[in-house]
Amino acid sequence: MSLRTFLSIRELIIIFLFKILVRWDILTEKIRKLQGIVHEIAKTGESIIDDEGNRWEKCIFTIELTNFSKRTPNEVLPNHIKGKKINLVRFCCFDWHYKLGVKKTLDTAETEAVLSNKPSKTVYW
Repeated sequence: MSLRTFLSIRELIIIFLFKILVRWDILTEKIRKLQGIVHEIAKTGESIIDDEGNRWEKCIFTIELTNFSKRTPNEVLPNHIKGKKINLVRFCCFDWHYKLGVKKTLDTAETEAVLSNKPSKTVYW
């Protein structure tokens, strides 16, 4: 085996290990998601039809924040956010989308918007 081949194999192994380490950081990163209870659903009248012919209506959910999702059990909800009512924009189609009293989970961008007190297109108060 020539020196050039040895260096190439060594470089490939280093690159491979680096990629694994970078991915491991991404996999172990905390993904915080807030949850709350749905108290009210208001239909906006705006709707879209998907490729399968289903009509999805834009709705505004009023949610009372209760906790973080179970994926982050060590996270504690700050007192100034616990019990806060927010409005969450979602599209609904089927009857189970319109249930009151159920838990609703915000996505990561919405969670960060609430935690940083900056309203967005899909979450505001």
